[in-house]
Amino acid sequence: MQTNEKNTVKRTLDLTMRPAIDDAQKARLDAVAAMPDELIDYTGAPYLPGAAWVKAVNLPDAKHQITLRLDADVLDFFRRTGKRYQTRINAVLRAYMEAHRAHAK
Repeated sequence: MQTNEKNTVKRTLDLTMRPAIDDAQKARLDAVAAMPDELIDYTGAPYLPGAAWVKAVNLPDAKHQITLRLDADVLDFFRRTGKRYQTRINAVLRAYMEAHRAHAK
């Protein structure tokens, strides 16, 4: 495990090393995978319009400089992601806007 001067622990997610599941869990997952979408109960899931904001990419070049007030923890989160954090904030806002624009139609 690597740590930096702020004692932040960095971990790498290895998708090839998935946690083991038992037979009962596998049976439940297989049952849900075989189920048509309209039979799945999504009432406990938060509204995430296709979670499109997670896939934020492809930004236009024209930008306007503004003053924007953000919660300190939100700004700290994006700053910790490294250089070009403002571009990532813009990408998340764009994806959110596009998802809601598509949902409103």
